[in-house]
Amino acid sequence: MSSRPELKIDWATYEAAKYAVTHWHYSRSMPAGKMVKVGAWEDSKYIGAVLFAYGANQKIGSPYGLKQIEVCELVRVALTDHQTPVSRIIALSLKYLKKQSPGIRLVVSYADTGHGHHGGIYQATNWIYEGYFDGEHSVIVNGRTMHRRQAYSLFGTTRPKGSVNVPASGKHKYLMPLDDEMRKRIEPLRKPYPKRDKQAIGNDQLHSGGAAPTVTLQNNNEVPNAENP
Repeated sequence: MSSRPELKIDWATYEAAKYAVTHWHYSRSMPAGKMVKVGAWEDSKYIGAVLFAYGANQKIGSPYGLKQIEVCELVRVALTDHQTPVSRIIALSLKYLKKQSPGIRLVVSYADTGHGHHGGIYQATNWIYEGYFDGEHSVIVNGRTMHRRQAYSLFGTTRPKGSVNVPASGKHKYLMPLDDEMRKRIEPLRKPYPKRDKQAIGNDQLHSGGAAPTVTLQNNNEVPNAENP
């Protein structure tokens, strides 16, 4: 008889997703804009969320011949201590994304080398590794991390008053096609997977622990709509 906990994947409310991000993701920052929010539970205990969004780059789909509405970014994997492999949680969350947004053909995600990540959770589920790219400088404004171009669009300057500069770090870029034609199109971009830096500590999904969510957030009887504000 297996001792592995029963995993449940379902839609998460905005409040549940925000709790996961602010308590269990290294950025502590909830992305802005419309998102698809997928929650995860083990033995009825809420363990976190996986969030998808269009991202800040309006030309994100251009290199692949896609419109912006046909590609999205996996923007957060925010999980507390758990037993289920992160790669399995992401794989199941992708099925919910396809259900919610059938027009999405490609998912992009980044592994931030500045936090010791190399993308092992993507390698485990056969994402296509496109390569290493120099990171963009970011700023923290009122506790929210954003790219400088996003800050400029919101405040008219790349360094709003009171903001804190965040040095750029390189990122490994991974692609997950959601249909066969898209996989054939981008397969030629595949490069050998990078290896983990031996000095990196922890795993790719950096956890911080923290207090358990409230009972309301753990209630599996409610199936919240992914479009909740």
